[in-house]
Amino acid sequence: MTDRITVQVCADDPLSEAGVISLLRPRPEIRLYDGADDPAVTVVAADIADPAGYQLLRTAQHSGSSRLVLLVSRLLDHQLSLAAECGAAGIMWRASVDSDRLVRMIQTVATGDGHLPPDLQTRLLHLLGQLHGVKQGLGIGHVAEREIDVLRLVAEGYDTPEIALKLSFSERTIKNVLHAFITRHHLRNRSHAVAFALRKGLI
Repeated sequence: MTDRITVQVCADDPLSEAGVISLLRPRPEIRLYDGADDPAVTVVAADIADPAGYQLLRTAQHSGSSRLVLLVSRLLDHQLSLAAECGAAGIMWRASVDSDRLVRMIQTVATGDGHLPPDLQTRLLHLLGQLHGVKQGLGIGHVAEREIDVLRLVAEGYDTPEIALKLSFSERTIKNVLHAFITRHHLRNRSHAVAFALRKGLI
């Protein structure tokens, strides 16, 4: 048998974490992380549309050099981009998770490869095709046009419901876009985000 893969499990609720652990514990290919050595793969079961779930993924990204697997129930396009930004090498729908599929995903990711469900592959290719619509700020990496549009409207004094109406998105999406921008650039609040965007010439 090849060496067992050390896997850490993180989730946004105790029940999900216990469920993933119960799938992996009996598997001879897997060694659950116990703090003795660094995990090769971290499995994150979280709703990254929720700020707490997104922060969990960010924390997992920065906690070590392990490869990330994300288990989600849904994923909008901007959340798919966020997952990619956070370094998710594999994504699996929670509804399709079973022991065999999850272990195969972990093995694939541990070797340095990535894996997406077919429907997400199509969406990711579409997003990559829109990279010409991505604006690069001075020294801050890529900033999506959607973020710029939202920040511009915030700067003009519109509140979340008004921005959602103008851009034809849900209020939750607007909040998530702002939260992701604020978190990524270590800002304090919306006003700080607007000041930062103005200073960098984004809006």
